[in-house]
Amino acid sequence: MQFEQEIVVNSICLVWFFICWVGYTFYARNRAGSQSCLASELHHYRESWMRRVLLRDIRVGDAALIANLERNVSFLASTTILILAGLLTVFTVSDQISSLVSQIPFAVATSLLSVQLKMLMLLVIFVYAFFTFTWSMRQYGFCSIVLGAAPMVDEDCVTDDERERYAFYAARVIDLAGLSYNHGLRAYYFALSVLAWFISPYLFLLSSSFVVAVLYRREFKSRSLLALKQIDSAHEHSANV
Repeated sequence: MQFEQEIVVNSICLVWFFICWVGYTFYARNRAGSQSCLASELHHYRESWMRRVLLRDIRVGDAALIANLERNVSFLASTTILILAGLLTVFTVSDQISSLVSQIPFAVATSLLSVQLKMLMLLVIFVYAFFTFTWSMRQYGFCSIVLGAAPMVDEDCVTDDERERYAFYAARVIDLAGLSYNHGLRAYYFALSVLAWFISPYLFLLSSSFVVAVLYRREFKSRSLLALKQIDSAHEHSANV
């Protein structure tokens, strides 16, 4: 009876976890089209960046910026491999983990199978994060190629309309690389909420909701977003003057 109840509770936790993760991902993507957020503001800055790139003869600095963005993603991809190695090692001693968790105050008693399920859940999340980060790395590689192929200032055969479209789609490529990077970071956030599941399923439900609140606050209500909007407003005001 207790085992059946544990299965029901864990099933509810899994459903709520995926509702939080997948639901927030769709919400953030759709809301970005109608409300200012980090993604929409950064897209605007990326477009401005690519327009200015087409006005420069020397683009060494721009290439360095792309390489720096790719290096950040590479670091997290390498870190994810180390985390996966650690999780695989810990998975072999799940019985010891179950015994250790049972000694934590306020921890809910759980079976060995349940502990293995939670470990497997973490493995799946970090495998997803690894694939997402490596795809982001590849896309930043595409950005470098697009930057190298950008028309030069003195190319008279390239029209202003072609330059505008090139800047727009070059910014789009960088956007997609940044989107993959963002998805990998979200995987890290939600993986941290899974740690609470080892203590209590109810704490796991609360931590999953808390992660959604943190992500929403940072993407739609953060001071960084406000600063980006103020910079944009100041730039538009100076242009009008």
